[in-house]
Amino acid sequence: MTGKGGKDLPRMKIRPVGIVKNQIKEPSLVVKWRDLEWKGVLGDARKEQSMISEILISDDFTGILDGIEDFSHILVLYWAHLASEEDRSLIKAHPMGRKDLPEVGIFATCSPVRPNPICVSAVPLLERKGNLLKVKCLDAIDGSPVIDIKPYTPSYYTIREVKVSKWMEQIEREFAQASENRH
Repeated sequence: MTGKGGKDLPRMKIRPVGIVKNQIKEPSLVVKWRDLEWKGVLGDARKEQSMISEILISDDFTGILDGIEDFSHILVLYWAHLASEEDRSLIKAHPMGRKDLPEVGIFATCSPVRPNPICVSAVPLLERKGNLLKVKCLDAIDGSPVIDIKPYTPSYYTIREVKVSKWMEQIEREFAQASENRH
């Protein structure tokens, strides 16, 4: 692969460090007709907020989690393994497959369908037992390979004066309203 100025981009190798175990068996966002399609129900989109997931870290990495239990939240980076090579070639899409929202480049969305389907979730860490972590709110699918875990530290990740697109603000309002209506 060639980058700007014709120079070769460095090759990379990513290896999984663990795997996600939970009740989410299929993605709610899929590619259909070269665009995204939302298969879920808006009110269910945040059902993961109460679901407990387990992250099993490979025995090859014994000791890698030492000290993680001192943090209330972690960042879980995982690979959206059900995104096919063909789907990952999608360049533009309507966010969440909604035709009422503007078509944007995939990097302007949170879609797991992207050239490298790396996803990240900030989640509460409930428990650590050896190489097993129990977390809440993880939106990964069962069997997703975990590629990294980092402690969440507010001072490191806090950004002031964040600008968000109008369509994203609309989606966030709709999610919040649907979530309130469920309770």
